[in-house]
Amino acid sequence: MQPNLKFAFNAKSVAIVGASRNPGKIGYVVLENFVKGNYKGKIYPINPEAKEILQVKCFSTLSKIPHDVELAVVVVPGAFVPKVIEECGQKKVKAAIIISAGFHEVGNEELTRQLQAAMGKYPHMPVIGPNCLGVLDSYSGVDTLFLPRYRLNRPKKGNISFISQSGALGSAVLDWAGAKDYGISKFISYGNAMNVDETDLMEFLAQDKETSVIAIYAEGIRNGRKFFESAKRITKTKPVILIKGGLSDAGGKATASHTGSLAGSAQVIDAVMKQTGVIHAKTMEEVFDFARVLASEPRPKGKRVQIITNGGGYGVLTTDAISFNGLQLAQMQEKFRKPIMAVSPSYAVIKNPMDLTGDADNNRFLVALQNAMADPGVDSIILIMLFQVPTLDSDIIEGVSGLLRNRKKPILVMSVGGEFAQMHMHLLEREGINTFNEPTTAARAMAGLTHYAMKRN
Repeated sequence: MQPNLKFAFNAKSVAIVGASRNPGKIGYVVLENFVKGNYKGKIYPINPEAKEILQVKCFSTLSKIPHDVELAVVVVPGAFVPKVIEECGQKKVKAAIIISAGFHEVGNEELTRQLQAAMGKYPHMPVIGPNCLGVLDSYSGVDTLFLPRYRLNRPKKGNISFISQSGALGSAVLDWAGAKDYGISKFISYGNAMNVDETDLMEFLAQDKETSVIAIYAEGIRNGRKFFESAKRITKTKPVILIKGGLSDAGGKATASHTGSLAGSAQVIDAVMKQTGVIHAKTMEEVFDFARVLASEPRPKGKRVQIITNGGGYGVLTTDAISFNGLQLAQMQEKFRKPIMAVSPSYAVIKNPMDLTGDADNNRFLVALQNAMADPGVDSIILIMLFQVPTLDSDIIEGVSGLLRNRKKPILVMSVGGEFAQMHMHLLEREGINTFNEPTTAARAMAGLTHYAMKRN
């Protein structure tokens, strides 16, 4: 039976079991997230030695709360967790998140059995964890991360959701996503997955209207058959990106000591991804390159890519990258090439890659882009703009943004350089245009989008 996880993300009331008065303790940080964040529900700190914390009334136990509790966040020492889960069940709490560690991941099998037994008595109460950061929902304000906001800025609202078995890796990625200004819908660190696993979370996100793309970091797949069947179905309507840890022998051993789970071989994981349509990312940066493109770009109708550049060398490198990633060079029709030739010098190469040369101005770029967008023989475009040349001025941002606002095919922009180039790329990003610093990363992202679209067609 699929667990009902909505209360882990959209709870109207939350109890922090183990709330602390000490700002250096996890129980304080988690409570502060709810009190000072954008959570609008009722908050119940559980601390038998305090009357109030952060001006919120405390209760000695869950049973003393006179109202229903939809979510319990457990931050007590590991030895007390099984008893707390029993109390949650008796209180009819709808969902629980166990931040506490000290179970199978450190070899404490007896405590693990006790926790499993406690959870088993209340099968209708899904439990995320233990040994995790828990949940960040950018829309509901649920935030169980025990990382202070001054150390980890929460990303803006978006439509990418990220599931991570590793809390430390996930938090670093979350911080990086915020710095890159990537929007996040939901982040889940699920730790040891004793009750709720990566497949359960993927199933929940598949139905979530605020999630367009699902990204997963997993060290061990808890139930391979269950994951396989779910992923095969989900990827038909929503992209799933997986980065898998523990693929090497050494990595597999590290996985066992980190979360107590078993890692699958690289060959098995590759086979699963090919059969299910899950997109395989090799680096964390690639996860977000794939995710942001899949979340925002139109689906291409085919593999034919038109390259437009004002730097011949980058055109060649992008051509190689396109080929290495299973895409093809488009062949533009003569009637769409003629208007470009009319505004270009004789030494410009109006083919593919299209080298507008280093003296290309705004108008030459815009005419080339407009005609490539209109050509039915072009499925997607990689636009390379080197801002160092004096003939290309800042008005190109407005021109490109205007053309791309209602685009029907995916268009990625690549540029490279220092402060001036980065400033213009940031301006393009603010207009909803995906930019890249390398031909290889742009080509990989376009390939990920294209291969996903081809499997869905």
